[in-house]
Amino acid sequence: MKKIVLLTAFTTLGALAQAQMTPVGVWHSIDDATNKPKAVIRISTNASGALSGVVEKALNPDPKAEPNCVKCSDDRKDKPKVGMEIIRGGKKADGKDVWEEGKILDPDNGTEYRLRLTPIDGGKKLEMRAYVGTPMLGRTQTWIRVE
Repeated sequence: MKKIVLLTAFTTLGALAQAQMTPVGVWHSIDDATNKPKAVIRISTNASGALSGVVEKALNPDPKAEPNCVKCSDDRKDKPKVGMEIIRGGKKADGKDVWEEGKILDPDNGTEYRLRLTPIDGGKKLEMRAYVGTPMLGRTQTWIRVE
């Protein structure tokens, strides 16, 4: 009986750990200049299984900053940054805990980048690699899981 209880406990813990190895969840994005949380981003999957990331809240917003995406050039132009979908697309790479083929928008400058997301540290952190062309030509931020 003890073996069954232990086996069930280990199976459950393993499933919980594996469930966290996904970008789906709520994250603090980190400001490059201050290294402090900048926004709360909720990443979910849509009906086709692709990722979608929405800005839920600005943290410590600059009162002089423009609240809308005035530099955006697509359907997000002049829309509020809070509530904006900044991540579109991205699917899990075969056999890896990496999500690729998506795009991320920087609503401060209106630029859209290609995207690679990799959960790290048991899913507590998320490496967000934004780049143009090849991943070598980009930058990585580490986001922190909120929930």
